[in-house]
Amino acid sequence: MPRGCKPTGEHALSNAERQARYRARHQTEATTAVTRPHRPIDRRNRPQRWRDAVATLLALQAEYTDWLAALPDSLQDSAMAAALEAIVDLDLTPLAEIEPPRGYGRD
Repeated sequence: MPRGCKPTGEHALSNAERQARYRARHQTEATTAVTRPHRPIDRRNRPQRWRDAVATLLALQAEYTDWLAALPDSLQDSAMAAALEAIVDLDLTPLAEIEPPRGYGRD
């Protein structure tokens, strides 16, 4: 019993034609390969990440304070001004005073 697919044309492919199709098929498959980059690993310890996060929050709060001060008079009664005031009024000093526990001698 013969193996393989039935020819699509009037005659069977020659070895050279079959090899050319194989190379063309594998060349296009290789170019469509998807690579997924890995996220970089955060090498900081937990207390350092905590301090960095609190510093980021304090810096953002300072930026929002400047933004609220520079807000035009026409927007002083808007929802945006209310949201900015709520952010500015947050007391973040207790967060800055917290020192997270060290972890089993690894930090």
